[in-house]
Amino acid sequence: MANEMDKSLYNLRHSCSHVLAQAVLNLWPETKIAIGPPIDYGCYYDFLFSEPIADQNFGKIEKEMKRIIKEKQIFEVEEFGADDSIKYWKKRKQPFKVELVKDIQKAGEKKVTHYKNMKGNEEKFVDLCGGGHVDDVSQIPQDCFKIMSLAGAYWRGDETNQQLTRLYVAVFPSKAELDDYVTMMEEAKKRDHRKLGKELDLFTFSEMIGPGLPLWTPKGTVICDELEKLAKEMEEKDGYVRVRTPHIAKGKLYAQTGHLAHYKDSMFPPMEIDGEETYYLKPMNCPHHHEIFASQPRSYRDLPLRMAEYGHCYRYEDSGALFGLMRVRSLSMNDAHMYCTEEQFSDEFLAVTKMYLKYFEIFGIEKYVMRFSLHGKEGLGKKYVNEPELWLKTEEMVRNSMKKSGCEFIEVPDEAAFYGPKVDIEVFSAIGREFTIATNQVDFDVPGKVGLKYIDKDGSEKVPICIHRAPLGTHERTIGFLIEHFAGLFPLWLAPIQMAILPVAHAHEEYAQKVFDVLKSKGLRPVLMDSSESLGKRIRTGEQQKYPYILVVGDKEVEDNSVAVRNVKTKEQVAVGFDEFVKKTVGDVQERKLEASIG
Repeated sequence: MANEMDKSLYNLRHSCSHVLAQAVLNLWPETKIAIGPPIDYGCYYDFLFSEPIADQNFGKIEKEMKRIIKEKQIFEVEEFGADDSIKYWKKRKQPFKVELVKDIQKAGEKKVTHYKNMKGNEEKFVDLCGGGHVDDVSQIPQDCFKIMSLAGAYWRGDETNQQLTRLYVAVFPSKAELDDYVTMMEEAKKRDHRKLGKELDLFTFSEMIGPGLPLWTPKGTVICDELEKLAKEMEEKDGYVRVRTPHIAKGKLYAQTGHLAHYKDSMFPPMEIDGEETYYLKPMNCPHHHEIFASQPRSYRDLPLRMAEYGHCYRYEDSGALFGLMRVRSLSMNDAHMYCTEEQFSDEFLAVTKMYLKYFEIFGIEKYVMRFSLHGKEGLGKKYVNEPELWLKTEEMVRNSMKKSGCEFIEVPDEAAFYGPKVDIEVFSAIGREFTIATNQVDFDVPGKVGLKYIDKDGSEKVPICIHRAPLGTHERTIGFLIEHFAGLFPLWLAPIQMAILPVAHAHEEYAQKVFDVLKSKGLRPVLMDSSESLGKRIRTGEQQKYPYILVVGDKEVEDNSVAVRNVKTKEQVAVGFDEFVKKTVGDVQERKLEASIG
């Protein structure tokens, strides 16, 4: 624990998990209990219930938890030999505890601890536990916890094992903190990208195609295209060149780069083609880009070479880890690889950092954390390439570049890429939800391993440093984040439909069509909602579909050549000359303004 407050909160949440498990066993005595650790907002516990339970049971469980808390049970520790503990849990028909003790025993431990909840001399509950509790359960405030949800969870995270029911509980030191968290979670449900993606018809999944393989609808594709357009413009200004590479490659390419040694578990199974060659779906673009670099002689005059591609990659994620657009198996990555000299490294790394900050400004991201991931010594030769001196050297190069950038960052051990240190960017949405959205990685190993070289000023051959960067991450995760960040109401430039045109009555449809045609000719994305339904219903539909502008046209607008503009975000409505509206709107889109300037 970082400080005493952290330890106190840990103990509070850990104790609450014991109370939760005791309450469940009191209500459903045949339940099998698994594990119940504290987590960053509370705790959870995994159960194998004797009968199905649902959200409707939460109140009953909470009531029982509060009754237990009133009993002021204390925690007592008892030490058992591993064999005796196994007998203890077998007698109580708790197979998951038996398995845990056996694993502890295999690891060389001979003793384990049980923590008992005692009311006087009466034993009320026992759990296999390493400790960290309040003195007695009455120190858990009765109005500071709430069961939030239940979910399926495979025992030990292995989908070949039994599926258990996991109950999540929010636990905070004060009611005010709990209320704030619950309010944030309620808002998060409204903003859930899976829910909004369906309602706004942005993407879908198909069982016929497979889990984790999103399909982009026409509206969702507009967002993808706008992001790619933004990336291409910014990269062109920064001197990038664009390339394209295939979706598959021979296995020997990934063996050469080290991906088969370090990344094979995240790759799809191999395919045999022509009866002799083994091919893999591309898990990342870098091996392909290295082949382009190696395709012709390179000089120091060619460097830095910044090679960009919105390349489509495929990564095998366990089915239990898939989550909407956030964890997928098919992903389109805003990727680039920058080949440079050691002297050029700092400027190139800093340029990527500045690009991040520009994107944050465009999307209104005010809170972010830069995580500088280092190697772990114990992982050398296994998780990481075994070059201890190069690790220390490149980590210091990244550290110095980050200091020059003026950006705050934290150092995190044992989270680097297998080929070098990296800086991952965690951003926070408008309601504080955290997402890892971008990365900037150093590769000191693979270029030399695959034979990349350039001729330096003195005529000698040298190996370039490679920087892997993806400021916009993938379309999938970035758009998932943006859906939640903007609650589906995108800035005008990014919105799939930018404005709806609503003629008041049939008599105004000719003018509405003229408005539509002019807006369309200016490269905008309008939709015309004819007068077959009531005006009120069409306005509600436009708001539900989160069109940034709703343009109402009636007698006055036809006469004045104007539009009545309703800003869906601000709910304000103003009358604007049509020519002025077109000019301002086109300007706002071209400038990618975060907030619309009309209404």
